[in-house]
Amino acid sequence: MILLRLFLEFFKVGLFAVGGGMATVPFLSKMGAATGWFSQAQLADMIAVSESTPGPIGVNMATYVGFATAGVPGSVIATLGLITPSVIVVLIVARVLTAFRDSKLVKNIFYGLRPASTGLIAAAGIGVVRICLLNPDKYALTGMLSDLIQWKGILLAAVLVVLTRFVKPTKDLHPVVFIALAAAAGILFRFAGA
Repeated sequence: MILLRLFLEFFKVGLFAVGGGMATVPFLSKMGAATGWFSQAQLADMIAVSESTPGPIGVNMATYVGFATAGVPGSVIATLGLITPSVIVVLIVARVLTAFRDSKLVKNIFYGLRPASTGLIAAAGIGVVRICLLNPDKYALTGMLSDLIQWKGILLAAVLVVLTRFVKPTKDLHPVVFIALAAAAGILFRFAGA
């Protein structure tokens, strides 16, 4: 039963997450809250792992959630659930698009999808910022403004912006270098108890 639910949940995500992998994040956030399969903190970890591993972020996250929920069969089923709508849509579009290539309706549909995918990606970005740089749950408990902001995350983000945009020797380094440095900083923060 869990495998069927994994397939259906990720099928819905794959069906409506237009615009790429980051567009899946708002859907995954709601899925985590509805199913209890993962917390918002675990979602942030999934995003970090998925962004730093090869492959599409949505597929990586489906595989991650599926594995965490139901092992190897879960990872396969969740991944299949996510990609099945895309395969179906591509097959239909490939069949139909040649006949309607110059159709004004088709052009308008694609024009309408642009802002929708932009909005989903923006929502994902805002969600990631909220998870990584803010701590509204701790603020709600204590009421102290200093508990709202995750200073380590803001400091790390500021250092990365400076290194990738303004410091000439590090400006042209490959992004993998910065991912490795950020991972090392996270490990140091965790072991230092900070």
